[in-house]
Amino acid sequence: MGEQPIFSARAHIFQIDPATKRNWIPASKHALTVSYFYDATRSVYRIISVGGTKAIINSTITPNMTFTKTSQKFGQWADSRANTVYGLGFASEQHLSQFAEKFQEVKEAARLAREKSQDKTELTSPALSLTSPQILPSPIISSNGPGDDKLFRSQSADMEMTTERERIKKMLSEGSVCEVQWEAEFFTLQENNNKLVAALHEANANVEQWKKQLAAYQEETEALRLRVSELESQRGASDLPIVVKGESTPALEELEQLVKAKDEELQQLKSQKGSHWEAGSECEETHQKVQDLERRNGDLERRLTLAERSLSETLSEREKMHQEVAKVAEIMDMKIFELSELRQDLAKLVESN
Repeated sequence: MGEQPIFSARAHIFQIDPATKRNWIPASKHALTVSYFYDATRSVYRIISVGGTKAIINSTITPNMTFTKTSQKFGQWADSRANTVYGLGFASEQHLSQFAEKFQEVKEAARLAREKSQDKTELTSPALSLTSPQILPSPIISSNGPGDDKLFRSQSADMEMTTERERIKKMLSEGSVCEVQWEAEFFTLQENNNKLVAALHEANANVEQWKKQLAAYQEETEALRLRVSELESQRGASDLPIVVKGESTPALEELEQLVKAKDEELQQLKSQKGSHWEAGSECEETHQKVQDLERRNGDLERRLTLAERSLSETLSEREKMHQEVAKVAEIMDMKIFELSELRQDLAKLVESN
């Protein structure tokens, strides 16, 4: 009752295979809520996820835990108390980053809580804190003493912890990232497949309903036609005056109107049934026309580019011709000017002679 949720996220939960220590085993078929909880009575942080009535994750966070991102949407951490490795597959990279940041914050809070609890124990036992500096380490004299037994036990515990850490690191390094990504994508595809199957069932149910409605209308129309034939036979056998051709009674007219209405409904249903196929064929024809238009448009664009290129070449050649004509005109003007000067000189010579 003292625990309070701090942060929650939805993810696919996996656990490492205890037999191979290499493959991941999905702990849930769908994405579940994974939450950080804080137990104020014991100053403990935990990660909890519940599926139905069973706790799939119940991991107490310690300062030496590490949350590792193995891909853009997958992260994992090792729990030595539960002797397993948990993996979480998120829907986006942002959700994974938020969960990892919260893991780091909670781990730091757990470290501070442990230091505070250690400080409290030291303050509550002053006699031990005073006498502890006076105890000097003594060499091992006998392997049967109680002190030696404690020393051997602590060394063996440290060795077990180091081997456990090495085993967990090896297990994390050997974990296949591709397999995790494939499994997460598999569950996503499975959810999409379930949605598509549900939509397909719904469409099939609608088709079946239309078929039943069509059959009911056909049966009702057939029954009305039989009723009309019976009425006509009864009218012919009775002593009532014969109706002139072209005339009809109100009941017969009403029945004929009902038959016409049912026939129209049948035609509408048949047109609705065939509209799907017609729409598909029309869509294919339209798609073909669009492709033809795109092809023609591409040809026209190529022709336009060729025409623009030839036009630019023609304009450049015309510009060169204009430049050459201008040069020739300048030369002709110079020649005409020289000729006029020669004529003036010749006229002066004639006058002088």
